[in-house]
Amino acid sequence: MDTANILVVEDDVDINRLLCTILEGAGYTCRAAFSGSEALLWAEKYDYDLILLDLMLPGVTGEELIARIRRGKTMPIIVASAKVGVSDRVNVLKLGADDFIPKPFDNAEVLARVEAQLRRSRQFGAPKADMLSAGPLALDKDSHTVTVNGEELFLTGREFDILALLMENPRRAFSRAQIYETVWGEDFIGDDNTVNVHVSNLRSKLAKIDPERTYIKTVWGIGFKFNLS
Repeated sequence: MDTANILVVEDDVDINRLLCTILEGAGYTCRAAFSGSEALLWAEKYDYDLILLDLMLPGVTGEELIARIRRGKTMPIIVASAKVGVSDRVNVLKLGADDFIPKPFDNAEVLARVEAQLRRSRQFGAPKADMLSAGPLALDKDSHTVTVNGEELFLTGREFDILALLMENPRRAFSRAQIYETVWGEDFIGDDNTVNVHVSNLRSKLAKIDPERTYIKTVWGIGFKFNLS
């Protein structure tokens, strides 16, 4: 089985350590977070294959954390909580959680549910293709060309890589830091202007050929995503 990176969000140190021990024993890589605020920072900075979290957290609550993560990311989220009322479970599922494990939990059940969610995520995750398309827009990673209605669009290397990143993940919003670290391959130093300029230039080039459609959408408070509509 391929390894997976899991963010474990639990303010009880002993329970957090137990969950990490269980998961790491099964071959997964874990990062521990002990508050909702800490978890939000990690979730914004890095990509995880799955998040396992409690609801009653200091700082940002589990419910708020789910809602904020779901604004831009689609990885499976499993809630493990002592709040086991029907309304609690229904609420977190409506917010975007994929599964619910009541506390106290069984170790084997935790592993089984994690494995099931990862399997589902990998099965239905969009494969990375060499040819990407959306309406009249086509991007060929092999030949490094972009066309709109058959007309070639001349992009810089950075512009091409940004467009490819967004098209490969059409349902995900990327922060400027994530775009910079992925495309430039360097640590983000807090300067949004570099990414903003490249995205602006990319939008302008797309608009000159296809002024009727906006391909890159600004997600306020997060960054940018590909516009499917």
